[in-house]
Amino acid sequence: MMATFRMAAGAALLSLALPVLAAGPDAAAIERGRYLATAGDCIACHSVPGGKPMAGGLSLATPLGAIVATNITPSTTHGIGNYTLKQFSDAVRHGVRADGANLYPAMPYTAYAKVTDEDTAALYDYFMHGVAAVDAAPAQTTDLPFPFNIRLSMAGWNMLFLDKKPFVADTAKSMEWNRGAYLAQGLAHCTTCHTPRNALMAEQLSKELGGADLGTWHAPNITSDSNSGVGGWSQQELVDYLRTGRAANKAQAAGPMAEAIDHSLKHLSDADLNAIAHYVKSVPAIRDKADTRPVTQWGKAGDELAAIRGVPLPQNLNKMSGAQLYDAQCASCHQARGEGSFDGSLPPLFHNSVTGRSNSNNLVMAILDGVERQDGNGSHAAGHLMPAFRQTLSDEQIVTLGNYVQKMYGNPDAKVTAEQVTTLRNGGAPSNLIGLARAGIIVGVLVLLALLLWWRGRRRKDA
Repeated sequence: MMATFRMAAGAALLSLALPVLAAGPDAAAIERGRYLATAGDCIACHSVPGGKPMAGGLSLATPLGAIVATNITPSTTHGIGNYTLKQFSDAVRHGVRADGANLYPAMPYTAYAKVTDEDTAALYDYFMHGVAAVDAAPAQTTDLPFPFNIRLSMAGWNMLFLDKKPFVADTAKSMEWNRGAYLAQGLAHCTTCHTPRNALMAEQLSKELGGADLGTWHAPNITSDSNSGVGGWSQQELVDYLRTGRAANKAQAAGPMAEAIDHSLKHLSDADLNAIAHYVKSVPAIRDKADTRPVTQWGKAGDELAAIRGVPLPQNLNKMSGAQLYDAQCASCHQARGEGSFDGSLPPLFHNSVTGRSNSNNLVMAILDGVERQDGNGSHAAGHLMPAFRQTLSDEQIVTLGNYVQKMYGNPDAKVTAEQVTTLRNGGAPSNLIGLARAGIIVGVLVLLALLLWWRGRRRKDA
C-alpha cells in the first residue's frame, strides 16, 4: 500500500511539474477561419495552379517588378508555423513579418487592417490547424530594384498610408450595410483593385471604387453611378455576378475578377453576397465624363457579311478587314451578329460593359489572353470560355478587330491603338515610381551635403 501511495504522490507531483497544454481550437472555429480565408481570397495569391494550397510561389506582376508569394502553411521550417497570434496579426493587418521585415502592399494588409481581433484569431486557428504544412520554400523570391529592395522603405509608406484601426460599425446604417462594408473594405479588399492610386501607389480613398488600371487589366468603376458604375444594376444582378461571374446584358468576369469569383466570392453565403452588393450600391457615385450613357447600353446586333462575301483574303493577312477577322475568329462563338450563344454562357458583344466603356483595355486583354475560369480549388478544370489569341493574331490584327468590335457593338468613341496593344502584350506600362524614388534619394543626398557644407562654413566663420 505504501508503494501505491508513493506512486500516486509521485504522479501528482509530476503532473504539477508538467505544463498544462491548452486545447486546440474546435472544428467550428477552424471552419469559421476557413470561411474567412476564403473571403480574403488567400489561396489565389499564395498558391500556384496545380500546386499545394498556400505553399506560395506565384509571381505577382506589379509596376515595380514581380513579387513572389510566400509559403503561408503551418510549416515550422518554411512557413508560418512558428508565428504567434500577435505575429500573425501583425503580418496580416500591419504588413510586418515575424522577423520584423516589412511586407509589400501587394499583400492587401491595408484592407485586412479592417479585420476584427476575433476574425483574425479565427484565421490564425485555420492556418495553424486547417492547412496542410508544406516544408518547402518557393523556387523564387522577391527581388525588386533599388530602392524598393530595401523593405524598410515600406515603414515610411505605412506611416503615410496605413490606417491600423479595425472596422467600426456605423450605427446609422443597417446591419446588412455594415456587414457588406466590413467585407468589401476588409477581407474581400474590393478597393485594392477598384480604387485609383496616387503617385506613391496608395489608394485615393476619395475616389473609392472609381476604377483603376490593374497591370494589364482595368478594374472598372463599381460606384453607384448609373452610367459609369453599377447604379443601374439591381442588387440581385450584382449578387448573380459575384456568384457566377455573369450578369445578363451587362457584364461577365475575366482576368483577376474571374479568379476572385472562382476562388472566393462564389463560395460566400447568400447573406454575405447580398451584404456586399448592398454596400457597393451605396458607394457615392463617380462618373467618367466620357460615359454619356450607361456602359451596358451601347450597341446592337449587326454584321457586315455582305461586304466580305466573295472578297478574297489579302495576301498579307495583317491587312484583313475587321469584318473578315471577326468572321474568321469570333463569329463561331459570338454569332455572326454579335448576339452571343443561345444559352448565355458566351455573352453578346452589345449591351456589354466591356465594349461599352471608354477604356478598352479589357477588350484587348480578352482577345490576347482569353477568358479562363477555374474550379475554385486551384485547378484549371473549368477551362477557357474564350480562347487566347496572343499567338494567333498580330498586334495590327488585334487593333483592326478591336476597333471593328467597338464600332459595331460597343462605344464607337473607345478606340484600340497599336501602342496600347503592344504595351498590354508586353505586360503593361512601366512605372515611373522607381525613377522618382531614385531621383528623390539623389536630391535628399545633395540637400544633406549642402547642409553639411553650410554647417562647416559657419563653424569656420565662428572660429
